[in-house]
Amino acid sequence: MATAKSVARGLQPWIEARRKFHLSHAVIQMARELGMNPKKLGSLNNHNQERWKQPLPQFIATLYAERFGKDAPDSVRSIEDTIAMKLTKKQARRTAKAAAMPTPATGQAV
Repeated sequence: MATAKSVARGLQPWIEARRKFHLSHAVIQMARELGMNPKKLGSLNNHNQERWKQPLPQFIATLYAERFGKDAPDSVRSIEDTIAMKLTKKQARRTAKAAAMPTPATGQAV
């Protein structure tokens, strides 16, 4: 059975970026939908020495508004909720597959 660790392996950089740059769940979801790389967010972040740069949450929101024409995603889900949803979906598929498999004695599906 898949654990939360194996599912979260691909989402772990997003969790770290959320903590490191103090981003909200909505901003992280917008960045993921834009296809941004969580490891490259540091170069996009304003370090208070580059006055021409927008703060990172505002920059992501601006790009999201330009690309999708709306200010925020319709439904905001945290990364933890996404992981839980993937695990339940995977478990449901496994149980459906196990129920559809033929039994060895009769050779027919249950």
